[in-house]
Amino acid sequence: MVLLKPELLIKTIGLLGVFFVLFAELGLFFGFFLPGDSLLFTAGILASQGLINFPILLLVTFSAAVLGDNVGYWFGHNVGRKLFEKEDSLIFKKKYLIEAQEFYEKNGAKTIVLARFIPFVRTFAPIVAGAAAMHYTTFLIYNLVGGLLWAVGLSTLGFFLGNIPIVKHNYEYVILLIVFGSVLPIVIHTLKDEEKRKTIKHHLTHHFHRIIRKK
Repeated sequence: MVLLKPELLIKTIGLLGVFFVLFAELGLFFGFFLPGDSLLFTAGILASQGLINFPILLLVTFSAAVLGDNVGYWFGHNVGRKLFEKEDSLIFKKKYLIEAQEFYEKNGAKTIVLARFIPFVRTFAPIVAGAAAMHYTTFLIYNLVGGLLWAVGLSTLGFFLGNIPIVKHNYEYVILLIVFGSVLPIVIHTLKDEEKRKTIKHHLTHHFHRIIRKK
């Protein structure tokens, strides 16, 4: 699947496509599954190889990050509360929104920055901020800082590491490491929650018994 192969995705859709993928992940609640972290890092690597204009890449990714979060905030401010009443569907899971709200309440306004580096949460954090009527000026400041650290930061990291031979020839493993690192906070948060641990244990036990019965 092209979405799971950042290099192929970038070469297929170009910088305009990169903009819309990042914008969709941050600004549209159904874009939570898109590969933002790996896309940014890979784009930086391709820029180091001369395949993408690096200054334009930074402008595109930063703009997408800031505009995407702004749209998420606007959406949350206008219709966000209704999402908490919405039942699960194929592309919407209420638990992601609730987890973003819990993360937001625990960390306050800095969530807008921190959430950038956590899949799923970064999609719903601006929506929650809008739904909670967070002061827009405060949101915008943290939005700009978060966009700079995440979009520009990861792209720049890929650009400079991309010239290191071991990274250049094995960057697929680096991408996997980034993906693992981005979901690690979610795994830790889940395992620390006793109720979630019980739910996971129940599902694993049930699945194991089904396999045994089939044998």
